[in-house]
Amino acid sequence: MASALHLPLGAAASVFSWRDSSTFLGGVGGLAMPVAAAPGLLCRRNGNLVVESKIREIFMPALSSTMTEGKIVSWVKNEGDKLSKGESVVVVESDKADMDVETFYDGFLAKIVITEGETAPVGAAIGLLAETEEEIAEAKAKAQATTPVAAQPSPVEEKVLSPPTPVATPAPVVAVQVPTEPVAPTAPRSGRIIATPYAKKLAKQYSVDLASVAGSGPGGRVTPADVEAAAGKTPAPIASPVVQASAAGAAAAAPAPTAASAQESSPAPFGSVAFTSMQVGVARNMVESLSVPVFRVGYTVTTDALDALYKKIKSKGVTMTALLAKACALALEKHPVVNASCKDGKSFTYNEDINIAVAVAMDGGLLTPVLKNPNKVEIYSLSRSWKDLVDKARAKQLSPAEYSSGTFVLSNLGMFNVDRFDAILPPGVGAIMAVGASTPTVVATGDGLFSVKNRMTVNVTADHRIIYGGDLAVFLQTFAAIIEDPKDLTL
Repeated sequence: MASALHLPLGAAASVFSWRDSSTFLGGVGGLAMPVAAAPGLLCRRNGNLVVESKIREIFMPALSSTMTEGKIVSWVKNEGDKLSKGESVVVVESDKADMDVETFYDGFLAKIVITEGETAPVGAAIGLLAETEEEIAEAKAKAQATTPVAAQPSPVEEKVLSPPTPVATPAPVVAVQVPTEPVAPTAPRSGRIIATPYAKKLAKQYSVDLASVAGSGPGGRVTPADVEAAAGKTPAPIASPVVQASAAGAAAAAPAPTAASAQESSPAPFGSVAFTSMQVGVARNMVESLSVPVFRVGYTVTTDALDALYKKIKSKGVTMTALLAKACALALEKHPVVNASCKDGKSFTYNEDINIAVAVAMDGGLLTPVLKNPNKVEIYSLSRSWKDLVDKARAKQLSPAEYSSGTFVLSNLGMFNVDRFDAILPPGVGAIMAVGASTPTVVATGDGLFSVKNRMTVNVTADHRIIYGGDLAVFLQTFAAIIEDPKDLTL
C-alpha cells in the first residue's frame, strides 16, 4: 500500500509517502526471504500467506517539480512521540520553500533516519512510523539493519571554516520583520499553533512553549523573533533585501550599509561552502536557460506622470511593484505573444492568464512570487496581495502555485541606483523585463529647447524562438504609453 502525506499549504506536487513494509511468506520466485515482521494482519492473497506489518517508512517528498533532494530543517516530533492524524511531523527545505508536512496516520515516530541539517534524495527513507508503542523497538532494529538510501553530508558541508568560532548569521528562513514594540505574552492557546518552521526550531532549541507565545506575523503566526523575545534572546540583525520595483529609484530606498560597518558586524567569509537547496535550484534553472536562444531590447520611458501618481496614492498602501506589474499586464493584453511560452522547442502556448512573477532577493537565493492577472485586479487589492506574498517569501512559506505559475517576469534593481542591466530568462516563460532606476535626465524637445524629465531604462530579454524583434518593440511602445499616461492603472 502507498499513501501520501499532504502539505498544509495544499500543494499539488508529490509529497511525503508513507509506505507499508509488508513481509511476504511463501512467495513466488524472485521475492526476498522472510524477515521479522511486527504482529499484524494475517491473510491470503493469490494463495500466498501475507503478514501486513504495521511499520511504515517515511520518504522524502517532492515539494516542487524541480526538486531532486531535500534538506531536513527540523523534526517537529521526537523519537517515541505519539502522532495524531493531521499533526506536523517534519519541516523539509526544498529548492523553493520550507514546508511543514503532516501525517495522515496515528502512531509513533519510531526512528529518525535523516537528522536535522542532513539531505536526502526524493523518495529516500528519512524515518520510520510504528502503529503501536510495542513496535518501536522493532522499527529501530530494522533501521540499524538497513543501510539508509539518503545522501550523507558532503565533505564541504562537514568542513569547519576558519575562524573556529565565526559570528553567527541568520539562516535564510529568518527573513522576517521585527515589530517595533515587544508583544506581551498571552495565555496558553488551545488548538493548532501557527508558527514558521524556523520559529518551531528555535522554540525547540530554547525550550520555549509555543502555546504561550503571542504571534506577530500574518494571522497571528509565531515568528522567530517572537520566540527569541520569549526566550530572552536578542534577535540577530537581518539583511534580506526584497527587490521591489521602484520608478523613484534610489531616492525611495534606504541607504545601504557601508563596507566598514559590514566588516564590523561579521568577518568576510572564505573557503568552500556548499550550495543551499535554494541555490541549487537557482543554479539549475540558470544552466537550463542557456539552451534557449534569446535576444534583448532596451527602451527608455519617461516616468514623471507615474511618479506623481505613486506619490499621490502611496499613503493608501499602493506599492510601485503593483503599479509596474499592472502596467506590464495591461501591455501583455494587447501583445499576447510576449506572454506566450515554449517548452518543447516544437510549439508554443498562448497563456490564458497573465501572471507577473516578480524577482525577490532572499538570503542565499532568489524567489519569484506571482501576482495573478493584475490586469483584472484594482490597484489597492493588488498591493495588499503583493505585501502578503512578500511576507510569505521572507518566511519561505510560499506554496508552489504562488511562485511557479508566472507567465512573464519582472526584475528590478532601480532601488540600488542601477541605471540598466540585462536579466537572464528563466525556463518556462517567454520574456523577462529588467527595470533600472528613474533618474533626472536632460531631454531635448522638438523645438530645440531642453528640459529635465525623470526617465528609466527597461531591458527585455525574450525567447527568440517565439518572440521576434518587432513583437518586443511594439510591446515596449505600449508599456511606455501606459507608464507615461497611467490613468488606466487605477481603474
